[in-house]
Amino acid sequence: MLSTRHLLLLLWTGTLVLLGIALYMQYFMGLEPCALCMTQRVFIVAVGLVALIAWLHKPGKAAIGFYCILGALMAIIGGAFSTRHLWLQSLPEDLAPACGPTLSYLLANVPLLEALSVLLRGDGNCAETLWTLFGISIPGWTLVAFTGLFLINAVIFYKTLRH
Repeated sequence: MLSTRHLLLLLWTGTLVLLGIALYMQYFMGLEPCALCMTQRVFIVAVGLVALIAWLHKPGKAAIGFYCILGALMAIIGGAFSTRHLWLQSLPEDLAPACGPTLSYLLANVPLLEALSVLLRGDGNCAETLWTLFGISIPGWTLVAFTGLFLINAVIFYKTLRH
């Protein structure tokens, strides 16, 4: 069985792989990320950073529990954004929200709180399904990834409690 430190390293490495896939899709496949895609990336980074900090910190039981709860919470929130994204993609065209400005325009020209609001809500750009694998869109696969990240945090938490 893998040690807690190995599982933390696996968690961090997994988030790096997920970010690598996202960047490949953006820069090599030409799939421009929408606001909700970017929000989901932030939470993948957050899960990875929590795991990396825990791995570097070499904490005791109580701190491992804290890190796992924090990492699991980041995965749950990221999964909620994936779920919202999937919901937007499931709407009929006439019910989908209107497309908004690009992310770079928002960040350059709109007050930060308003830009964050758009990022967290999503818009019509988020309702488009540009790519699928086995009939599952990018936010569907991201939800699967967040589920895996949550489960790894739960395993580490359970393993720490047992010892």
